[in-house]
Amino acid sequence: MAHEQHQQLLQTLSECIEECEHCYHACFQEEHVNMLADCIQLDRECADICAVTAKALSRESHFTKEYLELCAKICEECGKECEKHDQHDHCKRCAQACFKCADACRKAIA
Repeated sequence: MAHEQHQQLLQTLSECIEECEHCYHACFQEEHVNMLADCIQLDRECADICAVTAKALSRESHFTKEYLELCAKICEECGKECEKHDQHDHCKRCAQACFKCADACRKAIA
């Protein structure tokens, strides 16, 4: 997979990282932070796998497909968790970015 062919996917991964990082930090500012523990953990895991997947794409790793599969799975789970907290704007935006990224990863595999 050539780097140039995946500019849109790299952009989507970057946007997901940004939203997950923002959500992660914003969750700590919420009144009932303990209710957001799963969200906080998944935000970090999602941002991390998106970053690693972007690196794999950029260097045309032999394991790109596996990274994309795992990235799609973690993004989907993070999106589902953030969706549970839709009273928080940061969680809504994060869920949207995660679902978009999961979809983009699955399309790249196909």
